[in-house]
Amino acid sequence: MKTLKMKRITQALGLMGIVMMAALITNPVYAQTQAAVTASVVDQQLTVKGKVSDDKGPLLGVNIVLKGGKVGTVTDQNGAFTFPRALNPGDTLIFSFLGYEKQEIKIDAETTFINLILSSDLVEIMGAVSTDKPYKSKRSKN
Repeated sequence: MKTLKMKRITQALGLMGIVMMAALITNPVYAQTQAAVTASVVDQQLTVKGKVSDDKGPLLGVNIVLKGGKVGTVTDQNGAFTFPRALNPGDTLIFSFLGYEKQEIKIDAETTFINLILSSDLVEIMGAVSTDKPYKSKRSKN
């Protein structure tokens, strides 16, 4: 009885081994074409650096974000930045800073340095201070 079960298990394992070998043999290999595609994509990627300022000088802390992504950086005390990821032609960088107009710069094949001057924007504060009634604590008195 045990030998019959062992023979069936051995046959099943042998059959599975043959099926796996057939799958590996018939699977096409793409190693050569993948390397060529990767090399051409790397050639198109650009490291972008730049400087952001206004009419008074460099701006510290300007936000620079890749449009549609979560990758970004900020400018240093000299207004300089280096984007942390290589960019492709056609990518768009969004420059934003409180009190200045948001600007979008589209990266082309020759973009390696961006010198951007931001222009001032009006900042409105919404809402009004209510002084009609005195502050009342919501704590219960014990």
